[in-house]
Amino acid sequence: MKSILYDPYNPNLSNNMICITVYLNLLLSIIAVYIEIGLMSQRMKRLLPLVMFLMTGALVAPANADLTHRLTTSTQLSVDSAYTSGTRLGSTYTVSGNNIKVADSAHFGKMTASTATAAAAQDVGEYDINTAGSAFSFSESWTQGDAINPIGTGVDVAAGVVADMPAYGTNFTSSGGVAGTLAGTITSAGVMTLTAGGAGTTATGQFVSEITVR
Repeated sequence: MKSILYDPYNPNLSNNMICITVYLNLLLSIIAVYIEIGLMSQRMKRLLPLVMFLMTGALVAPANADLTHRLTTSTQLSVDSAYTSGTRLGSTYTVSGNNIKVADSAHFGKMTASTATAAAAQDVGEYDINTAGSAFSFSESWTQGDAINPIGTGVDVAAGVVADMPAYGTNFTSSGGVAGTLAGTITSAGVMTLTAGGAGTTATGQFVSEITVR
C-alpha cells in the first residue's frame, strides 16, 4: 500500500496534486458535517416549543376531574294520626278463708260461661263458719269482665279524630292532628315557604348543597 503525502520538495507534480485533492475532499466533508449540524440545530429550535407544550400537557393531564354540584330543596308536611288502644278485661273471681265451709245445699262461688257478646257472670256461693266459737277469716273478690264487641265495631273515627270507643277496662286514646292552614311551597327560584297548621302537625323545610369531585 502506497502512502500519498504532500512533499513540497518533491519535484513529482502528480503526487502533489493527488495529495491536494485528498485534502480538499476531506475539508469539504468536514464543512458538510458542520452545515448538517447547523440545520439540525435550527429544526430542534423550531420543535422545542412543541416539545415543551406536550410536556406541559402531560403534567397537567392528571388534574382532570369530574365535578358535580347538586342543589336540593324539599318540604315535608305531616299530621298526627288518631290512635286508640283498648284492653278488654275478663271476669275474675277469687275466694279464700280459714275455718270456713260451704253452706249446706250450696256451692263455692263460681263463674257462668261467657257468651259471644258478654263476659262470664258470677254465680254467688254460700259459706258458713266451720267450727263455731273459733277464729276464722274470709276473703272474696269479683271483677266483672268487659262486654265483647263484634269485629269491626266499637270505635268510631271521623276526620282523623276518635269520636268514641268501647269502655274497656284499660284504654288509651290519642286524638289526631288538625291540618288547618298547614302548607309548604317551593318556587322555581328555590324559595321555600312554610305555613304552620293546627295541633299535631309538623312542617319541615330543607335546602342541601352538595359538591362531589371524582
